[in-house]
Amino acid sequence: TCYVIVNFHSTDFEVHRNWLAITHSLPVSRWYHENTSEWTLDYPPLFAWFEFGLSHVAQHFDRNMLVVENLNYTSPSTVLFQRLSVIFTDVVFIYAVRECCRCVKEQKGSRDLLNRPSFILAVLLLWNFGLLIVDHIHFQYNGFLFGFLLLSVAKHLKGALLFSILLNLKHIYLYVGPAYGIYLLRSYCFTQNNKDGSVRWSSFSLLRLLTLGSIVVSVCVLSIGPFIAMGQLPQVLSRLFPFKRGLCHAYWAPNIWALYNVLDKVLAMLGVRLKLLNEAELPRASMTGGLVQEFEHSVLPSISPPITFICTLLSILPAVASIWRRPRGARGFLRCLVLCALGSFMFGWHVHEKAILIPVLPLSILAVESREDAGIFLLLTTTGHYSLFPLLFTPAELPIKVVLMLIFTIYSFTALRKLHSGQLSLLHRLEVIYLLGLVAVAIACEIVFPLSPWQQRFPFLPLLTTSVYCSVGVCYSFLRLYVSLLREPQEKTKT
Repeated sequence: TCYVIVNFHSTDFEVHRNWLAITHSLPVSRWYHENTSEWTLDYPPLFAWFEFGLSHVAQHFDRNMLVVENLNYTSPSTVLFQRLSVIFTDVVFIYAVRECCRCVKEQKGSRDLLNRPSFILAVLLLWNFGLLIVDHIHFQYNGFLFGFLLLSVAKHLKGALLFSILLNLKHIYLYVGPAYGIYLLRSYCFTQNNKDGSVRWSSFSLLRLLTLGSIVVSVCVLSIGPFIAMGQLPQVLSRLFPFKRGLCHAYWAPNIWALYNVLDKVLAMLGVRLKLLNEAELPRASMTGGLVQEFEHSVLPSISPPITFICTLLSILPAVASIWRRPRGARGFLRCLVLCALGSFMFGWHVHEKAILIPVLPLSILAVESREDAGIFLLLTTTGHYSLFPLLFTPAELPIKVVLMLIFTIYSFTALRKLHSGQLSLLHRLEVIYLLGLVAVAIACEIVFPLSPWQQRFPFLPLLTTSVYCSVGVCYSFLRLYVSLLREPQEKTKT
């Protein structure tokens, strides 16, 4: 652990050091204008206030880290503080896991502690491989944020407050906003259902709607209000939604656009070889090189932000319509939340590969209660976690990420199979073969390719292979989740 704390530094170390310096050294009016570093402040104001609070502790470790001009400053005290700040704020995540475990249905009959659903869930959440490497090796504050997400799932009306806080800490959680909005409107603002489970329109409570609205508005006013008063709302929004960054992140997220990009590349190559296209006239920018600026596809139509928005909306519409038409209680909401997160991950604009954790962690709760969900969880988690391997790309990090993923994956498979006590596998044969294919991909990308002469000519090949192969698993998991949603029996509802 000490070796990891001292020796590994990712780009996000400098990102958050710069944000500490900005919020500590500059007046609030300059927070979203400062651009000395390329890593400008692009999180919502509530997270900026969070960094402001951390900066007052950071000054006791090393004041030089709080100087905006000290770019790429990585003194031992600075690294130690940043590592410890992640560990300390994980207290929120630990508490949230405890609350979620208390909500899990325990199976009848005597079970030892290690085989209880609540214990297995605690391990799946607290020792999640993806969260561990992203926060404690790569470096981010996702555990702190996921704590608010899980707490908002475990609570009811308090969930509206907690999710509003979360949204003002990191706007990526807009992905799951429709699930919260529709579920709270349907289950809280409408107080009764008809006998067939449909909404009873006459039971609508304006008072409850105003209560929900006041909660959301109050949090937003406290967070964004000062910037609205200073006339800086357009500047803040331009930082939060930088559409000029391009369709894909530098690391290709394993989603539908990774498959789309590769198909475009293949068609372009075939077109040139068959002399149907002039290579000199094709766009020169290559997304396979890790570029993130705006980009035009060579053969297929280029994708714009409005197109990704429409595709995302269409992908989540059946899920939110389902919980509106026939509420299935808390589990139905949780399934809708996972589908919204995964649909946004698959079709969103400039999606970060780390966003795969948003559907993975809530799906852990469903996995300990349903055999069908356990199978989907194993497929999505194994695929999604492997897609994070490119984040740790140095030779020294290879054994660490391999060992940690193997431990988590082996535990997940054995614990969930024993929990759902059956001799049959939780996965179908083709699904098992697909996951075993990840082993071949890992050997090729992590061991064979670095030793081959192709490394200099095609440096993007491992990333492309990883993204495309994992995209297949993620897309398949999304489809399986929708099938399970349609098969799920309706819970009894109040009349």
